[in-house]
Amino acid sequence: MNEMEYLRVADPAGALKAFAAAQRPRYLAGGTNLVDLMRQHVERPDLLIDVSELGRDISISHDGTVVVGAGVKNTALASHPHIRSHFPMLSQAILNGASGQIRNMASVGGNILQRTRCYYFYDSAASCNKRRRGSGCDALAGFNRIHAILGTSEHCIATHPSDMCVALAALDARLQVQGLGGMRQIRLTDLHRAPGDTPDVETQLQPDELIIAVEIPPLPCARTSLYRKVRDRASYAFALVSVAAAMELNRQGKVSQIRVALGGVAHKPWRATLVEKILLDQSAEDARFGEAAEAELAAARGHGGNSFKIQLAARLIQHTLADLARTLQEHA
Repeated sequence: MNEMEYLRVADPAGALKAFAAAQRPRYLAGGTNLVDLMRQHVERPDLLIDVSELGRDISISHDGTVVVGAGVKNTALASHPHIRSHFPMLSQAILNGASGQIRNMASVGGNILQRTRCYYFYDSAASCNKRRRGSGCDALAGFNRIHAILGTSEHCIATHPSDMCVALAALDARLQVQGLGGMRQIRLTDLHRAPGDTPDVETQLQPDELIIAVEIPPLPCARTSLYRKVRDRASYAFALVSVAAAMELNRQGKVSQIRVALGGVAHKPWRATLVEKILLDQSAEDARFGEAAEAELAAARGHGGNSFKIQLAARLIQHTLADLARTLQEHA
């Protein structure tokens, strides 16, 4: 690693002031991703601004909105009684996302902003447009089993690795962000940018901006929700495909509310809006779920080693929604 300075701050204002004064600063929370990147010389900060003690609370407002501080550890969020009862797919996603040791260290804000786990991104000898724009993308013709099938470009097919973010995308989560220009809100589904021809620019955040908290609005259907993850091994591994889904049926057995998001298939948590649009007000039937899933994946494109993901994603959507429907029908 390169020589660097370290500074622990007491509030967001102190973090922003320190950021503005440095040449290559980085915010540090749990460090479960940043430290790896520093070891591989992908990140070379001259100042680490420790924000790990900021935003460590989870609060619930009178209308049911949950506000999660960016410094909350993944373990604390997954085990919170209100999250487990009102948003079970969020708890399930976090528990499926990493080992216990990593969950104990990783922060909510850091999880959202973690960078891709593409092999070529971590390999300084490989060509990677995320590391150096215009250098090429070795994943296109390389080992791309874990890579993206939706929203890709000729410059990058990397995926966003977070499990937690897939559930947050389905839950319409919003981010409270603070920068030198003040506070603003960003929808989680709007945070990550499509790779296009600038895959090195990954989010809508300004360089100085810091995630302060995540807001999760009340969502009745989230009480009946599931997170399903397919991976190469049952122990700690990134998703080949994952699905976060929530659903509610009316008295006629038709879908009255539905949220679906996918992981492991794109540069961001992929909100399956077409699935939601097709199924709303329709009967909760396996065949309909399959048709909606196929429609969502119609625009998917494989790159040889990851082409299997297209059918895998469609089937996982169908089976997850079918399981939710059966649960709802049994308790009707």
